Amino acid sequence: MEPQKAQGGIELPQATMDVSHAWKGATDFFCLGGRAPSDTWVQDTLRLQPHVRLHAVDRGVAICRRLHLVPDFLIGDADSATNEDWAWGEVHARRVERHPVKKDLTDTQLALMYENEVTPCGRFLLTGAFGGRFDHAFSTIFSGAYTQTFCVLSDERETVAYLKDDEWMTIHCQAIPKAISLLPLTSEVTGVTTDGLYWSLKNATLLQELPTAVSNVLNAGTSTFTISIQKGTLAIYICWDER
Repeated sequence: MEPQKAQGGIELPQATMDVSHAWKGATDFFCLGGRAPSDTWVQDTLRLQPHVRLHAVDRGVAICRRLHLVPDFLIGDADSATNEDWAWGEVHARRVERHPVKKDLTDTQLALMYENEVTPCGRFLLTGAFGGRFDHAFSTIFSGAYTQTFCVLSDERETVAYLKDDEWMTIHCQAIPKAISLLPLTSEVTGVTTDGLYWSLKNATLLQELPTAVSNVLNAGTSTFTISIQKGTLAIYICWDER
């Protein structure tokens, strides 16, 4: 049986995410400069979105150029993009913002801040967020957690989604995850309850100083799981492929 399409969440090739808050509007799809997703994953993901605004963030413009995808917005300091990729973006993107290399915010933070002001009730989907330097991935994971907008980081190998105060999420998996981990991004996350996972939680408290809810798996025979929290900010990490 086909899983339901997300009402307020987002649909990926490997999973559909339904969330408690009815986020509406376009999907802002950000191509970042970390590990590049597969071409097939990008194409399949874009087809699943009802309406997409495409953002190339510095070296992420290479993804757009390779797949002949015209960015609505190119932003960054051009310190990691090749000269050829950035020049292509300047010619083709509908809007371009080039920032100084010496600045307080990362290119990704600038892109998220801009779109938060434009579409605070939409959906953010970031790819190219994993791999590469750990400090960049760390910054992106926390920056995504504290946007005003429903935000997911994903490629074909890994996914991160977030829950905040009194939210729940149901994830319908088209592919079976290798691991599912619950990572507190605040000092503690309270009222954590799960359904559909092998190691279940009921009204649990997870501590950032000692993350213990890692490497869970789906219950045998199920492809759907639900997580809810009462207070805090929780990252739901899903590993699809450990290569």
